[in-house]
Amino acid sequence: MSSPLPSVPAASVLDLAPVVPVVVVNQVADAVPLATALVAGGLPAIEVTLRTACALDAIRAIADGVPGAVVGAGTVITPTQVAECVAAGARFLVSPGWTDVLLDAMKASGVPFLPGVSTTSEVVALLERGVREMKFFPAQAAGGTAYLRSLAGPLPQARFCPTGGIGPTYAPDYLALPNVGCVGGTWMLPEDAIAAKDWGRVESLAREAAALRPRG
Repeated sequence: MSSPLPSVPAASVLDLAPVVPVVVVNQVADAVPLATALVAGGLPAIEVTLRTACALDAIRAIADGVPGAVVGAGTVITPTQVAECVAAGARFLVSPGWTDVLLDAMKASGVPFLPGVSTTSEVVALLERGVREMKFFPAQAAGGTAYLRSLAGPLPQARFCPTGGIGPTYAPDYLALPNVGCVGGTWMLPEDAIAAKDWGRVESLAREAAALRPRG
């Protein structure tokens, strides 16, 4: 498997780029050119969600065919999926939520992971288990920037990748928070561009996302 890094420390998953594209691959043939466009635009960390039958094949194709990509698996909800994703070449794992069973499997996987949280109690429970890097989902519906800002005071050791309902308008506000390393989003992957295989447009949108900086 081609790879620019031998491993990805947990904290650096949040630091590779300001935005992690959340990708749904419907055709394996699209995986490599899509990932190539994202990397060329400056977004190397790519989350391929397990929402389609070809997701594992897409992860494998990107891991083998796009040297600059740090491909991860999203929507991971079972220990079996953890094992399958790592075997396919996933270099990080993302879940929409977590249980003790799933957390144990992700910890044992040997790759960085971002378990999903949406409440303070879930954050505290993960901190108790030694996990400090988390996905905040669904970000906009679960309280958005106001909620995360409120967590920064009592729980400064927790760090997040908010995902869910975030576009280029809201992203800078999230990125300005001290406890946010990056955001997850899909806006650089318009359905019509993918259907038309307009990888140049994907690359252009990725470049804009990679250039996002906090306001003010």
